[in-house]
Amino acid sequence: MSPLRLGFLGLAIWGAVHPMYWFLRYMRESGTGLSGLIDAWYVNASTTGLTWDLTIAAIALTVWILAEVTSRKTWVGLLAIPATFCIGVSCGLPLYLFLRSRPSP
Repeated sequence: MSPLRLGFLGLAIWGAVHPMYWFLRYMRESGTGLSGLIDAWYVNASTTGLTWDLTIAAIALTVWILAEVTSRKTWVGLLAIPATFCIGVSCGLPLYLFLRSRPSP
């Protein structure tokens, strides 16, 4: 595996684990669960702006993935869409780049 692909894989793993650590820590400390976490994303203008920034980036990434997957017929790339919306762009984007950079058979 090339160093570039290893880098993308490492970023995808880091993008899954690191944010999830903080999300789970917040939910455990606040005792409010997922609904409390989502409420925290809109607690002030700064967090609301960041939430919208990431939402727009996730939508743009999804459109890009769908466009490329349908033209290249590399269906495994679709795995990055649930990773993006269930974990975050920090996981979905490097995961898609990892999957996309796979050598052709």
